[in-house]
Amino acid sequence: MFLEIITPDKKVYSGDVDAVKLPGAEGSFGVLKNHAPIIATLKKGTVKITNAKKEVENFEINGGVVEVLNNKIIILAEA
Repeated sequence: MFLEIITPDKKVYSGDVDAVKLPGAEGSFGVLKNHAPIIATLKKGTVKITNAKKEVENFEINGGVVEVLNNKIIILAEA
C-alpha cells in the first residue's frame, strides 16, 4: 500500500506502508491492504503508520481528509 501525507506547506510522508490508523471524525479506524474505497474526514489526533519494515511512526494532525483507493492512501492534513 502507498501512503502520502500532505499539508498545505509540504509533503510530510510518502512511502509504502502495511497499516495506517487514523483519527476519523466519527471515531478512529484502520486501513489495511485491499481496503474498500473510502473518503472520510479526520479530527485532531495521531496518524499511526506501520511501515513496510514493521516500524511504527506517528504524525500529529489538526484534522483533514483521507482518501483510500486502489491501495493508495492520500491524507490532506492540517498540520
